[in-house]
Parts: sequence; C-alpha cells; structure tokens
Amino acid sequence: MKIAAQLYTVREFLKTPESIADSLKKVKQIGYNAVQVSGVGPIGNQELKDLADGEQLTICATHIPYQDLTERLDEVIQKHQLWGCKYVGLGGMPNEYRSSKEGYISFAKEASEIGRKLDAAGLKFIYHNHNFEFAKFDGKTGMEILLEESDPSAFDFELDVYWVQAGGGDAVEWVRKFDGRMKVVHLKDMAVTAEREQLFAEVGEGNMNFPAILNACREIGVEWAAVEQDQSYGRDPFQCLETSFNNLKKLGAV
Repeated sequence: MKIAAQLYTVREFLKTPESIADSLKKVKQIGYNAVQVSGVGPIGNQELKDLADGEQLTICATHIPYQDLTERLDEVIQKHQLWGCKYVGLGGMPNEYRSSKEGYISFAKEASEIGRKLDAAGLKFIYHNHNFEFAKFDGKTGMEILLEESDPSAFDFELDVYWVQAGGGDAVEWVRKFDGRMKVVHLKDMAVTAEREQLFAEVGEGNMNFPAILNACREIGVEWAAVEQDQSYGRDPFQCLETSFNNLKKLGAV
C-alpha cells in the first residue's frame, strides 16, 4: 500500500499554476510520492502533468464532478489517460439521489454504466462516501444499498474512514466489506473536544484505531491510501499533511 496526499487538504494554496507548482513541491518535500487531484484551480491538463512529473509525483486518483462523468466523459477519459491515472473518483452522489432507497438504486445503476465505459478505457470508477450514506432506508444503510445494487465489476469504492465513523459505522468492518472492490482509501482521523465537538484530525492524532484500519486495508489489497484533512482549524495544512505522514511512518505504513 502506497501513501498519497489528497490535494483537497491544501485547496486554498491551489488557486493558480504558480501556487500549484509551489504546493506540489512542498508535498514532495514532506515525503509524499503521489497525489490525488481534487480542489485544484484552473490549469491545463498537460501543465499539471508536467508539474507533477517535475516533482516525481504520481497522480494516483482524482475527484471529478458528477456532471463531468455524465456529460463530458470522453474528456475525463482523455485527461486521466494523459496523467497515467487509473482511478476516477466521485466525491459524493448528487443531492437528488440521497433521500430514498430508490434514489440510491438509481444512482448505483447510472454510476455502474459510467463505470463500464471507464473500464473499457482502462480506468476505474471509485465512489467516496461521507456520513449521509449511513442513513437507513427499509433497514439498510445507503452504503449497503450501493454495495448491493452496483455492478461489482464496474463500481469500486474509496472508503473515507472518518466519515464511516461519523456515520456510526465501524471503519475496519467496512474496509473488509469492500474486499475486491477497493484499491483507494481515504485516511483521516477524528478528535473530540471537551464540548463533544467532532473535529478532523491528523492521522494518529485522534481516536480512531489506525493500526487495525491499516491492517484491514493491507488484507484486502488496497493500493493507494490518500491522506486528507477537510479542515485544519487555522493550522498550516501542509503541517497537517506532514504530521499524518510522520505518524503513518511510525505505524509502518510508509
């Protein structure tokens, strides 16, 4: 399993080609050898590839708007092939699918069809969860519906372990549920304040059982573990990425 930096973590430093170049350099200096492209400002596809190549950073995965997948799939395919990036990620299903069992089933079928087209191009569709997928419909969570109703050959998952915990799920159990259907995982930790507020935390700085989570990821053959922190609460997000990286090193994941 290889470690990557989810660039969404440093999205405020990705507004221009110049700031993107500087940010990729910082990520590389921390020790990361791969990035997931998300939250990046306007930049040409070739220019981004050249910047990543210049820092010897692999683009291992992305997050793409659903509208791009439904309306501009040829462009999405071309971009990922240019970048040598197999994993085409969706950060969450559109709102209109989220409120019913029927919505989840419809999304699973539609995304599976997109996934089959990506498969034909040598790419793989991966779905990233939040906590809303753990709402129950007729006794089943949205995540269970997605798992059961999607095409196993065309629809893979990108489990975000923080959001599993936030949804009341067991992150280790859910990693294992996706055996054979997950090559990319999102690593972030959860801390809790004395006022009972749940906070995003650097990996190893919160309360989640990361030794067990990492072992489960290895068991099912996860290829890429992307470190993400949605908010840094006034701290330098690059420092947050560095803390997570160093803690993963101590846990034997780097």
